[in-house]
Parts: sequence; C-alpha cells; structure tokens
Amino acid sequence: MTKAGTNAGNLNPLFHPAAHYASPEDVLNDSELSAPEKRIILSSWASDMFAVESFPALREVPGMSHAIRLADILAALRRLDGEDDDPPPGGLPMRRRPWTAALRRSA
Repeated sequence: MTKAGTNAGNLNPLFHPAAHYASPEDVLNDSELSAPEKRIILSSWASDMFAVESFPALREVPGMSHAIRLADILAALRRLDGEDDDPPPGGLPMRRRPWTAALRRSA
C-alpha cells in the first residue's frame, strides 16, 4: 500500500514534474534532464487535458499551486527545439496548388 503523504522530494521528476518545477522555465533550466525528458514534461503540461474550463489559454496541472499559460509552455518547447522564442507575426499566405487551377478549368 502506498503512503498518501509522500514527500515531494522522493518523487521522480519525470512522473511528478509539478512537485519539482514551478514553471516551464524551471524545466528548461534543469541540467539533470535530457532534452527528450524536458519535452515529455512540457508536452504533458500543454495537453488539453489540463486546460482551464472557459479559459483554454491556461493549464491547471495537478500538484501545481498555480495555473500556467499555454503560451509559456509552447515558447519553452520552441526554445528546446532551438527555435526563436516567439513565432513569426501573422501567418504565411497559403500557396495555390497548381492542380486546383487545372481542376477549375476542366469543370
């Protein structure tokens, strides 16, 4: 039987990251974690399973005393992948597919 009052210091950070990290930045700064381990933690926090009802831009992770912004989690994942912290402004215009023009002409 497990003890309900287990000390957070005895828990594995991969299985109970909310007991060890207060923010995505804390995960990125942990030199003992590999990049794949950091990605696992951050991706789990970004899951819609933890989305705050009526405010999907926030995540409430069990065991964490505060909500985390999804934008902060995604920015940490981009930094982990070596990309710029901020996505480019606006979207890129979609290219026309060459076959769609041919389909329109034949109709």
